[in-house]
Amino acid sequence: MTASRWTREAVAALAHGHDSPEMPLIAPDSLSSILPGYDCWDHWPVQEEDGRTAEIAGGILMLLLTAPIMGDPEARHGHARIRVMHVRDDQWTDLGNLLPEGFSPGSREWAGSAFVSAGHDTITLYFTAAGARDEAIESFTQRLFETRAPLSTEEGMIHIGTWTTPRECVVPDGHVYVNDFSHGGVGTIKAFRDPFWFRDPADDVEYLLFTASLAQSTSAYNGAIGKALRGPAGNWRLDGPLIDADGVNNELERPHIVLHGGLYYCFWSTQRKVFDPDGPVGPTGLYGMVADRMAGPWRPVNGTGLVLANPLAAPFQTFSWLVLDDLSVLSFVDMPGLLCLPDDPAIARAHFGGTPAPRCRLRLEGDRSMLA
Repeated sequence: MTASRWTREAVAALAHGHDSPEMPLIAPDSLSSILPGYDCWDHWPVQEEDGRTAEIAGGILMLLLTAPIMGDPEARHGHARIRVMHVRDDQWTDLGNLLPEGFSPGSREWAGSAFVSAGHDTITLYFTAAGARDEAIESFTQRLFETRAPLSTEEGMIHIGTWTTPRECVVPDGHVYVNDFSHGGVGTIKAFRDPFWFRDPADDVEYLLFTASLAQSTSAYNGAIGKALRGPAGNWRLDGPLIDADGVNNELERPHIVLHGGLYYCFWSTQRKVFDPDGPVGPTGLYGMVADRMAGPWRPVNGTGLVLANPLAAPFQTFSWLVLDDLSVLSFVDMPGLLCLPDDPAIARAHFGGTPAPRCRLRLEGDRSMLA
């Protein structure tokens, strides 16, 4: 399997008359918090093994990154915990932190994915442990872990049992994927995070996709979507990247695959500020490539890779998109109503949404995508 490249030529086509589908505007005064006192951002549902959103106790088990509200919303990344909420009839019920205090090998928990067994009696979680437990100075080390716990429901009540000891499932090798995270900050650090589990129905091979950085690159903008394959013994084997954005973009965040119409769609999120400024630059938005099979080759959706962009009138409105099996799109409200990002944390705090955004829905037709 050879990596498919997301090229400068594809991104450059955005400036040459190609359609740039925009998300609807969100009125900042229409927002309400689902968890008072906390910021909520990246979120994902517990899924079935075939990628469908699982129905549990008449609703959806939604996992979210959360942190107590602080003066600077950017500080949330250093305090992130995975929280679990039950969503039923658009009502969000808080079930508390998903993992117990001191469980994670990191100082905070970043995004991942989760699925439930066929009998709905076990949840398997993949997550990013950022930093190191009890570290005195916050670091940006990123490690991928796997854990599982028993699940039961009784009279509509959900109970998640004791999690197994977290197992580091995939380790960057320093040859294909960068394993030095000691430089930079949010937006410039190198990546090894956002594990997404996927089983290919064509051959039952299990994959773990992740946001990565290419170790052999000569560019500071060396983002990729990495992959690992599960072997017969149950261990994960690190493999080469699925998609390569070398020289184009630094971060292809939260990669995930959706099957639709007999095709494979790989989606990711990225921001305008992490494109190489010396090359063509795309808007902050949801991007993707499509293939006839997992082995590729992968082609940019819409010829450019851009699937949905934030509106021109609100370029920082939402972020961290996730496309579900029914083609509805999750994201969180970031900085709605602003044309530029504020330098003053107090201004950022006043404008930060920190709550799930209204859903929109895609229509996919072969290599083309539209807003349904």
